[in-house]
Amino acid sequence: MRFFFSCLFLVSFYTVFSQEEAKPEILPNIKMDSLYREDQFYFSVTYNMFSQIPSGLKQNKFSAGLSTGFLRDMPINKSRTVAIAAGLGLSYQNYFENLTISKDANGATVYGVSNYGDFDSNRYRQYSVDLPIEFRWRNSTFESYRFWRIYGGVKVSYVFLNKSTFDDGENTFLIKNNPDVNKLQYGAYIAAGYNTWNVYFYYGLNPLFKDVQTVTGEKLDIKTMNIGLIFYIL
Repeated sequence: MRFFFSCLFLVSFYTVFSQEEAKPEILPNIKMDSLYREDQFYFSVTYNMFSQIPSGLKQNKFSAGLSTGFLRDMPINKSRTVAIAAGLGLSYQNYFENLTISKDANGATVYGVSNYGDFDSNRYRQYSVDLPIEFRWRNSTFESYRFWRIYGGVKVSYVFLNKSTFDDGENTFLIKNNPDVNKLQYGAYIAAGYNTWNVYFYYGLNPLFKDVQTVTGEKLDIKTMNIGLIFYIL
């Protein structure tokens, strides 16, 4: 009987000890994301300039441009460091210069290049819907949002509103949706930088105006350029 109780005590002690023994923790199997994309919102601030300008044309003040939109990223290599992206955006471009746009006595649009002392104010603005398509390189990984990038591509813009304001001191000429302005504008651009901050340069490939001339008979083949900063936000 004494032997029976001794065996029962040992079995109970072993059972309690076995229950208190710590079990190994089973960690979840985390799978690395091999399908990440750099879909991004963008926002740019630029200084606007003209190229292929007529003689005597100069800019004054700060001609600013703003744009914003979204880009869809489509990687084309296994490491996802090379991609193509397409997007949709909006732009506002503002120019202060001495290319004056006015109306003659018959209502015809007249283009001229005036000295700054000959008028009070002059500016041109346009608003557009943008379709950017770009080729992308970056050294990103799915774990890090801080990386170097070089993005280059083309942008097609539809100008849905343009305005020019010219005040010669006696008369003010406000012209909206000038039919001489190319509604469809396109150009090439490049953006490069690290993380959120990137330098940006755009060059228009077609003229701002259609087949028009200044009062001196010089053809207006003005093209636009924008240089500034572009910010990419995930």
